Amino acid sequence: MMSMTFELSDSVTLLFDFWDVQGPGGMVLSVVVVFLLTVFYELLKVWRVCLGVKSKMAQRQALYGHTPSSRCDDNSILESSPSASSLTPLDSHPSDPNRYSLLMMHIIQTVLHLMQVSLGYMVMLCVMSYNFWIFLGVILGSTLGYFISFPLLDQI
Repeated sequence: MMSMTFELSDSVTLLFDFWDVQGPGGMVLSVVVVFLLTVFYELLKVWRVCLGVKSKMAQRQALYGHTPSSRCDDNSILESSPSASSLTPLDSHPSDPNRYSLLMMHIIQTVLHLMQVSLGYMVMLCVMSYNFWIFLGVILGSTLGYFISFPLLDQI
């Protein structure tokens, strides 16, 4: 039966039978791997958000022929505000290249979502090994990943 309390051991089995850590060197390497997986998880979250914003902008451009400005000066508010004539799409059936690019964007987002969910559960299972060092690697990786990636959201 597995222990349900955190321990400071240098031996643990992570995720698979072949990832059996024995000794301090293996533990350091495992913590680094888990740390990098967690940083990648945080970067993946931001990448998906960026692609979602770009996808929405591409959809608006395909439907209305322009992308509304994100600035809030007087002219941009008047230009981007909906009127009776601008509520109906210019072209009810977007051209094939636009439809293809939107489909490809959706497929890419779906694959990234699959990777994010899979990676998230793998990191969660690593934490559930109840090894303090692995837990510390996940916490520090999440912190660094957030620190690096979320300021990038201001760039979109």
